[in-house]
Amino acid sequence: MKRFITLAMATLAIMPSWAQNAEEKKADPSKPVFTTVVEIPITSIKNQAKSGTCWNYSTLSFFEAEILKKSGKTYDLCEMFVCNKNYMDRATTVVRMHGDAQFSQGGSAYDVLAVLEKDGICPEEAMPLPGTMYGDTLNNFAEFFNVMTPYVEAVAKSTAKNISSKTWKNGLQGILDAYLGKCPETFTYEGKTYTPQTFAKSLGLDWNDYVSITSYTHHPFYKEFAVEVQDNWRQPGSWNLPIDEMARVIDEAVRNGYTVAWGGDVSDKGFTRQGLAMLYDAEGTPTVAGTDMDRWLGLSKTEKLQKVADLGVNAAEKTPTQEMRQEEFDNWELTDDHGMLIYGIAKDQNGREYYMVKNSWGDAGEYKGIWYMSKNFIVAKTMDFMVNKNAIPKDIRKKLGI
Repeated sequence: MKRFITLAMATLAIMPSWAQNAEEKKADPSKPVFTTVVEIPITSIKNQAKSGTCWNYSTLSFFEAEILKKSGKTYDLCEMFVCNKNYMDRATTVVRMHGDAQFSQGGSAYDVLAVLEKDGICPEEAMPLPGTMYGDTLNNFAEFFNVMTPYVEAVAKSTAKNISSKTWKNGLQGILDAYLGKCPETFTYEGKTYTPQTFAKSLGLDWNDYVSITSYTHHPFYKEFAVEVQDNWRQPGSWNLPIDEMARVIDEAVRNGYTVAWGGDVSDKGFTRQGLAMLYDAEGTPTVAGTDMDRWLGLSKTEKLQKVADLGVNAAEKTPTQEMRQEEFDNWELTDDHGMLIYGIAKDQNGREYYMVKNSWGDAGEYKGIWYMSKNFIVAKTMDFMVNKNAIPKDIRKKLGI
C-alpha cells in the first residue's frame, strides 16, 4: 500500500509539468498549426543523402505520382539508373564543347524526362542500392565525382588533334557502373521480363504531356526559352508566363489533383531546416508585431531576419512581384538550388496558405520529410517547374497554343 501511495504521489508530482508543457506548446502563437486543404497521393519519401541529385529524386517522385493518379499503381523508380545514363550524356556534351560547359552533380527535371524517353527506366530493385558497391547504404558522391570529374575534364580539354570517342566512353562507363551500379539490359518485375525501354512504356504515361513553366521579363511572354542556368545543360524550353498566371498554374494544378515538380531557390533565410518556408518581410514586420521602430531600425539585416523568424507564422510576408523576380534572377539572388515535389495545400491558424512539399532528405525536419512552403515563397523563388500540360487552365493553354 505504501508503495502504491508513493507511486501515486510521484505521478501527481510530474503531472503539473506535463500540463505546463502542453499549455506552453498550445500557447505558443508563433508555432504553425496546419489544416490540410488538398492532399494528392504520393509515393514514399526518399533520401538523396550526400549527392546533388534532388532534380532526379523530385522528378521521379513526380512521375511516380502521375502513375499513381492514372492507374492507382505504386512504383519505386530507380534514381541511379537515371544518374548513370544522364552523367554519360552530360559528359558527352562537355567533351563536344571542348570543356566549355559545366560538368556537375546537378540537373533539371527535363534530364529525367530525356532519360525516360531515350533509355527507359527500371524499378529500384533491379539495380544495387546506392552506395553498396563501396560499402555504404546511401548515396555518397564525394569520391565518385572526385574520380569522374578529372577524367571528363582531361578528355574535354585534351590537346590532341582527335580523340577516341569509344575508348573514353568505355572508361567513363566503368566509373559510372562501379559507383552507381550497372544498368540492367533486362530484368523481371512482378513475373514479367522487361527491358528498360519496355518497362518505361508499360507505365502508361505519354511523355509529350509534360511541359516546363517559368516567369521572367527578359524573354517574351507566352513563348518558350531555355532558362539560363548552368544545370539546364540540355537547353530545353520553358513556357514563359506572367507571374500571376504562373502562380495560377501551380495552384489550379494541385487543386485538380496534379503534382508539380518544382525547381527553385532554398538559400533564402526564410527556408528553414525544420520544415517551414516563408517569404519574410523584415521591413514590414515591425508595424504588425508592434516592435519599437527606433530600435528596429538600428538592427542589422541579420538581426532583423532573426527577430522575424522568431515570430514564425505571425511574421509579415512580402508580396512577390514580376520586378522582384527579375531583379533577383539578374543579380544572382534567385538561384537554382533545389528540386522538390508540390503535392498539396494547407493553411495555418491565421488562414495563410502553404504548399505541402515532398523533400528528398529522408525524414528530416519537424514534419518528417515534408515542408510547408508559403505560396508567396513558392511564387517568388520558383526557377521553373514541370507539370502535366492537362493541368494548365484552358485559357492559359490557349495562349500557349498547347
